[in-house]
Amino acid sequence: MTSLEKKAKIFLELHQPGNPAVLPTVWDAWSANLAVSAGFSALTLGSHPVADSVGRSDGEGMTFLELLTRVRQVTDAVTVPVSVDIEAGYGLEPAQLIEGLLEAGAVGLNIEDTVHSEGRRLRTPEEHADFVRGLREFADAAGVHVVVNARTDLFLRKNGEEADRVDRAIARLKLAAEAGADVLYPVGRHSDADMRRLTAELPRPVNAIGIPDTSDKAELAAQGVARISFGPYLQFALAEEAKRLLARWT
Repeated sequence: MTSLEKKAKIFLELHQPGNPAVLPTVWDAWSANLAVSAGFSALTLGSHPVADSVGRSDGEGMTFLELLTRVRQVTDAVTVPVSVDIEAGYGLEPAQLIEGLLEAGAVGLNIEDTVHSEGRRLRTPEEHADFVRGLREFADAAGVHVVVNARTDLFLRKNGEEADRVDRAIARLKLAAEAGADVLYPVGRHSDADMRRLTAELPRPVNAIGIPDTSDKAELAAQGVARISFGPYLQFALAEEAKRLLARWT
């Protein structure tokens, strides 16, 4: 078994409903080393913080090559498994995405259903599932079970009527699971009842977003969450502290 195969296996095993893996969302080698030094055993790279760190905008304002450059810097700096937010795929085919990620040393990915390069349209449930299926097939062909985290932006975008939004998210993510997703990510802030319903009805481990200084791991665990990531909020929190420190000198 190769190093990447081992890392992918370890990474997938961390996803335990009710005992969630906390995966700090980092953006460079410095933040990655900071998280590993604090005791975390796996990391995610978020598109928003990475884009900010290279002077680009979130929503595919940076290129996949720019992202991969940062991924390689992180995987060269730490030995823990690393997953990468690849937004909607930067207009590339699944084979290109998997090849680039594996070459850069990543063993997981987030794929969202907002297509930034096409006017931010929302992929249909079937279209998103087909994209997930392509990622799964090419990863398996490469011999590494890349952990695919299928994300839906229905809640972030407030798409459609609120009354049936959870129903539609569940239906959409079930299709992604059938297509080979390992983890499902209904990104957004949810009520306790909605989160419990999502974790109960979805057939794969569920990813929830955590706010580093206010969210409660035990509460998310009780809701059945299997994975917690921070999105851009760790970077935001550190930025506020940096502003406080710098303000003393202006």
